[in-house]
This record gives sequence, C-alpha cells and structure tokens, in this order.
Amino acid sequence: MKLDLDKQESEFLIKTIAQWEKDGLLNAETAENLRNSITVKGFDWMRLAKYSFWIALFCGIVAFGSLIINDTIVRWIKSLYYTPDVVISIVSCIAAVAFFYYGRLMEKKRPEKVFSNEALIFTGVLFTACCIAYLGKTFDNGSHHFSILFLISVFVYGFLGWRFNSRLIWLFALISLGSWFGTETGYQTKWSHYFLGMNYPLRFVGFGAILLAACYALKKQKWIQYFWELTYVIGLLYLFLSLWMLSIFGNYGELDAWWQIKQISLFYWGIISAVVAGGFMFYGLKSNDIIAREFGITFLIIFLYTKYFEYFWNETNMAVFFSILAASFWLIGRKAEKIWNLKGKDDKDSI
Repeated sequence: MKLDLDKQESEFLIKTIAQWEKDGLLNAETAENLRNSITVKGFDWMRLAKYSFWIALFCGIVAFGSLIINDTIVRWIKSLYYTPDVVISIVSCIAAVAFFYYGRLMEKKRPEKVFSNEALIFTGVLFTACCIAYLGKTFDNGSHHFSILFLISVFVYGFLGWRFNSRLIWLFALISLGSWFGTETGYQTKWSHYFLGMNYPLRFVGFGAILLAACYALKKQKWIQYFWELTYVIGLLYLFLSLWMLSIFGNYGELDAWWQIKQISLFYWGIISAVVAGGFMFYGLKSNDIIAREFGITFLIIFLYTKYFEYFWNETNMAVFFSILAASFWLIGRKAEKIWNLKGKDDKDSI
C-alpha cells in the first residue's frame, strides 16, 4: 500500500529514509522499497471544497443583503412584518427539519461529500435558531428574559448533535451554553456591570473552569466520547480568552472607570493569567496532553506580548520595539529548534 503524502511530508520522509540508510539502520533494498511506497499528493481538492462552501455561504449572505435593497423585495419584507411570530416559527421549524433530514440522508448516500453535507446541517442550525427566536417572541410577556431561549437552544442543539452524531451542531450547543450563562447573569443583575462582584471576563473564567471540570468528570462516559475533544477545546477557549481580556481590563465593568487607571495597576491579572497558562503547559508536557500543552504555550506567549505592548509601546522607539520582538521570536525559534534536535537525538539513541 502506498502512502499518499503532500510534498512537504514526502520530502521530510525521503530525507529521513536517506539518513537511516546512511546510518546503517536500513539496507539499500529496504530503503528503496520505502521510497517507492511514497506518492506525492496532487492538488488539495478537499481544502478547495471546504473553502468553496464557506465562500458560497458568505456570498449567499451578501446576495441576500443585495436583494433587500430592491424596492420590490423591501415591500415584500415589510408585508412579512405583519406575519404572526408563531407562523414564522413553524415555517422555520419545518425548514430546519427538512435541511436536517436531507443532510442526514446525504451523509448516508454520499458520505464523501463532507463539506456539502455540513453546509446543509449548518443551514438547518440557522433555521433552528430562527424557530426558537420567534417562538420566544410568541410567548414573550415583556420580561425580556431571553436567556431562556439560549437555554432551550442548548438542549435542542445538544440532542440534535447527539442524535445526528454531528460535532458542528454540538459546537452550537456549547456556544449557546456560553450565551445562556452570559445573558442569564446579566438578567439576574438587571444588566448591571457586575454579578457577585465579577465583570463579564471574570465570570467567564469561572464558566470555562467549570466546563473543563465537567469535561474531566465525564471523560470516561461513553455518550460523550465523540464530542469530548471538541468540548475540551471550547472549554479552554472560554477560559483563556476570558483570562486574556481579564489581563487587559481587570475586574472593571465600565470603560470610563478603566480609562482612569494606569495599565500597570492590573499587572497581577497578567501574572495570574500567565501562571494558569504555564500550569496548562507543564500539565500538557507531563501528561502528554497535546491540546493543553499547545493552549498553554500559545496563550503564555499571547499574554506576555500583550503586556509588552501595553507597557512599552508608547515609551519605546518603533525600530527598537520591533527589533526586540524580532530578537525574542528568533530566540524562541532557536530554543524550539534545540528542543526538537535533542528529542530527535534521544529517539535515535533509543533505536
């Protein structure tokens, strides 16, 4: 069986085989057989298909936006204004069911059409959101407690994601869960800037931590295995993006109050964020958790450079500033290269 690799992968593997042959780890015949088992991929049609469908969706939105400029379309949309909310909700529900059914049918009949099938499922997700939104308008009593709609979306998308075995729908369930948390805490405080003394970034640090704790608690449950990694990644995103915003704004809920303070006074939030990132990095290295390691390293660098921009951008000459950035990234690259070479040497010695 031949290995179908892209150009960069094939070049790396051929160089590796040549080095093994040179070191006497492979004889000439085996090395030649290995080289003959490698084929270089042609044009990446799958990536083109993926981007094409995303562009198609974007163009569809633009086309819709262009249509509503037309006077005839505007008059038709105005007539829809008087359509009862419950009718729009029912129509959206029927459309969502149709797209989900057809998308599921196409997954079974033409499983190779990954991106076109996902586009159908994504359209069904949008109609589901429309259905829930207008259902909420139908039964709205003036309380504006619309966080309930996000909570309903969590269960609807969660069930659909599990039923259709779709990570895309499950992703919307996780997004809806975060939206429910943010709007519910806002509603409970009558949309004030603080909930139990916490602004929005600090609240979502706790939310991300709880989601990650739930991930670890449910890790061995069979029903979540297919969605566990995605849930883990989204939990880390909630946590680290919130920490990043917290390192910039601190626990301030109003921009006017934040503008009055010096950024250096928020240094401790930056330290806490860096410690959390460092902790995940070391945990990932120790436990071979690639996701935790990459998130830790990436956001540790983001936190450090965010602080650098905050504290030294105005005080440092632009040429000097970017020279320091270039030198620091060069040092990071050299260190990474050294670690990679040491690892390669250890692997070679162990053979």
